[in-house]
Amino acid sequence: MKLKQFIQQETVLTAAAVLAVVSAFFVPPDVQYLGYIDLRTLAILFSLMTVMAGLRRQGFFDGLGRALLSRTHSTFQLTLVLVGLCFFGSMFITNDVSLLTFVPFTFVVLSRLGADVRRFLLVPVVCMQTIAANLGSMLTPIGNPQNLYLYGKSGMSIGGFVLLMLPYTLVSLLLLLAWAALVCRKASAALSVDELVSSSASQGDQKIILLYLVLFAVCLLSVIRVLPYGIAFAAVLVCVLFADPHTLRAVDYSLLLTFVAFFIFIGNLGRIPAFSGWLQEFLTGREVLVAVLASQVTSNVPAALLLSGFTTETQALIIGTNLGGLGTLIASMASLISYRQIARELPQGKKQYFGLFTLSNLIFLALLLGVWFLLR
Repeated sequence: MKLKQFIQQETVLTAAAVLAVVSAFFVPPDVQYLGYIDLRTLAILFSLMTVMAGLRRQGFFDGLGRALLSRTHSTFQLTLVLVGLCFFGSMFITNDVSLLTFVPFTFVVLSRLGADVRRFLLVPVVCMQTIAANLGSMLTPIGNPQNLYLYGKSGMSIGGFVLLMLPYTLVSLLLLLAWAALVCRKASAALSVDELVSSSASQGDQKIILLYLVLFAVCLLSVIRVLPYGIAFAAVLVCVLFADPHTLRAVDYSLLLTFVAFFIFIGNLGRIPAFSGWLQEFLTGREVLVAVLASQVTSNVPAALLLSGFTTETQALIIGTNLGGLGTLIASMASLISYRQIARELPQGKKQYFGLFTLSNLIFLALLLGVWFLLR
């Protein structure tokens, strides 16, 4: 892969690596660098990504979607299922995996509808799915990478985390239901189940799927601190190496390297008194708003990693970086997954999608910031 192509595909990783290298000129590498790296976050993130990649390769989520679609009989029900898969699925399989799985699935499903209905529904539904994945992932520590990191750093219980984000999640669900009703009011139609669900869907290896489900339970035990993360990491690595080694190629190693680079950058910034003092003072009392704004230009994962080194108000960062996933197209890197697929499948719809996505995100962000203002 050429350097230019690599930079285009891995922009965040490249930026993180450059920042880490530049910071090393101000703080030369020493033994303290080893203390920068949060091994717990990296080990659990690798384990979860591996399990999700394995289940996705086995068609587990596709089968789940088809089972739910077999009960739909109208465009409104269809929209609720497709959006609901992303919203509820992202709570457990992350927003990235949810969109990687269910957006292509949506293209297949909608291609079986009439041309007019498909043309009217496609862009709004994919836009809703993207927002739903980013909003549903707010609720749990495993919903997205920054939640996993901040949850570990905060020392909160999993119940405390869920209760913190529950009001925003419930409001988000109501907003998505209202949006779905508005869209489908203009494109209401009865549907035949046979049109939507193909009987030729390939079945994965049931034993491998069961293994991954057991490994997912092991990962959850490490997330809630019942099981040491090292044991979960070793269990996933050994089992996958022997049972399904090709899955290891599907893991997003660039995300892991991005975390490492940001850990180094943040650790070095913390050892530069002038900068760390200024940022701590600037953040104090403004954690949520600064996190939202920072997410708009860096995306919420880097924003969480960066700001967490300069404040002890981790719960505020959890709220701010989750709400900050709304807004611009890069506020949550998961949003780019849907945009790229729209650009590939419906090139003429890119502008319409971008406009609807931006407007919808800003409305959702404003309403959820209003909820935060009322609750604080």
